[in-house]
Amino acid sequence: MFENLTEKLQAVFAQLSRRGRLSAGDVDAALRQVRLALLEADVHYGVVKDFIKRVKERAVGAEVIKSLTPAQQVIKIVYEELIATLGEPGRLNLGGPPPHVIMLVGLQGSGKTTTAVKLARYLRQKGERPWLIAADVYRPAAVEQLETLAAQFELPSYSEGVGKDPPAICARGLKTAKKAGATVVILDTAGRLQIDDRMMAELEAIKHRTNPAEVLLIADAMTGQEAVRIAEGFNKRVGLTGLILTKIDGDARGGAAISMRAVTGVPIKFLGTGEKTDALEEFHPDRMASRILGMGDILTLIEKAEETFDREMAERQWRKLQRDEFTLEDFLEQLRQLRKMGPLQQLLEMIPGFSQIAGQMPADTTEQQLKRIEAIICSMTPDERRNPRIINASRKRRIARGSGTTVQDVNALLQQFRQVRRMMKQLAKGKRPSIPGLFR
Repeated sequence: MFENLTEKLQAVFAQLSRRGRLSAGDVDAALRQVRLALLEADVHYGVVKDFIKRVKERAVGAEVIKSLTPAQQVIKIVYEELIATLGEPGRLNLGGPPPHVIMLVGLQGSGKTTTAVKLARYLRQKGERPWLIAADVYRPAAVEQLETLAAQFELPSYSEGVGKDPPAICARGLKTAKKAGATVVILDTAGRLQIDDRMMAELEAIKHRTNPAEVLLIADAMTGQEAVRIAEGFNKRVGLTGLILTKIDGDARGGAAISMRAVTGVPIKFLGTGEKTDALEEFHPDRMASRILGMGDILTLIEKAEETFDREMAERQWRKLQRDEFTLEDFLEQLRQLRKMGPLQQLLEMIPGFSQIAGQMPADTTEQQLKRIEAIICSMTPDERRNPRIINASRKRRIARGSGTTVQDVNALLQQFRQVRRMMKQLAKGKRPSIPGLFR
């Protein structure tokens, strides 16, 4: 999402780094470029003005001018002030007696129903017993969509179809969930194409009858400054307690994500990072600032690995590495585990120094390559996967025909595998990797 902003900020910092000692004029020139980059990224002009003012006050002082590494100090100040602009990490308020009601609000098309299921799955992983209530009786198939997704992931849900009164549905659903022992109840309320009095009156009635612990706005990050105005409108009428930004993986300029916390005063609590129902991340301002500045986000990458990787499989593969028995079957297992973590381009952006490489790659290139590798390995016999040395020219032709690839593709894969195996063999002889979930 922040690709263009990241590139422009990195260009500014690169110019600063080449200068050595900095004058007040150097800092002013750099901050003018930072200001332009933020405005072009659709960050609210008021937020940009305050941000630049705070950075300048620190950057032209002794903190930078007397520093042995002035350029690095400017980058550090920008990073710290960016964190301050993004606000504190959002935490769900689940105190008091259960069930805790979480009311989701937003315009039509912002992703409320999908986010409701994502949030329920997230809370279940945290040990909660979530219930979903379908209160969007206006959008065609909204109730059916929630019921289908809930059933798919074995999440309990309550619905009364269409044509009923949403506040009454929520009240009855809450009673049902409470009797069933639910600890969290998530209300999927109706959206409109725009904010109107009827919509707000209905939301106010739902809030009055269910007394939610959280009122979360689901905001489409790709709508830019309009998302900020929408957040202000909802906050005035129903009193928001938090924001969930969806479509953060899209190609929008990203300004809304930076602006919304500063303009509304409402904390960002989660980020929707994809269409899959597990693509929901807790919001961490320091990690977001790192991504914006192209510094990566290794902590989120580690968390994804911990959630995704099969520990028993990783332990088994580690032992095989130590015995020099790592095969193409193991290689395929690892690729499949990697794909579960999400799009490879997103993963590369989390590795420090790789954001520019990821930005230059077509979105589907790496996914296509992984699918091609999987097809080639699946076209091999079990003996060939366990002992690639037996793959001669005739076998390569057969494998290529079976996978819809070329002999050159098969040769490239075998060469890649040999390199990976050699690297892992060296790794196995040395210190064990410390990344949680990877070969532990």
